[in-house]
Amino acid sequence: MNNEELLRRTGLGDREAFHQLYENTDRTIYSYILSLTKNSHDAEEVMQETYMKVWITAASYVPQGKPLAWMFTIARNICYMRFRQQKRMADAGLDELTGAETGEVCLSLENMTDALVLRAALELLKEEDRQIVLLHASAGLKHREIAAALQMPLATVLSRYNRAIRKLKEYLKEE
Repeated sequence: MNNEELLRRTGLGDREAFHQLYENTDRTIYSYILSLTKNSHDAEEVMQETYMKVWITAASYVPQGKPLAWMFTIARNICYMRFRQQKRMADAGLDELTGAETGEVCLSLENMTDALVLRAALELLKEEDRQIVLLHASAGLKHREIAAALQMPLATVLSRYNRAIRKLKEYLKEE
């Protein structure tokens, strides 16, 4: 049974279909989340939230794209929500960081700047291109695995990946 049918049946409350959907997608979803969070503990929490949201909202899924892309969107939105929460918490502690009068470079601020530049560069890409880049570069999936997960031809995945990398390199050269 394909993921679209499993998602449809999950929307009807079929626990076995949900279990099978999880078995079919858990590795790919986890890799994607890990590529965004860069932390296995956070990735596990986001993954649980993602699948809970899939279970709750499966009935509202409209089959206009690929189920995995829909699930990636849910995971990404949960990650971004967490990033915003973490940023608010970090902003509250920013006074403590900038209050240091030692004149030393603060590595956490420097790393945050690098992360913001990279995030801005990734925002230039189309959603599917960004997914391909993150799944390959950060999650370590092979292009064949990405093609299977996104249900795209391998040649399409390769050309989108190469085009996206060129675009990122050009943007980062300017920075």
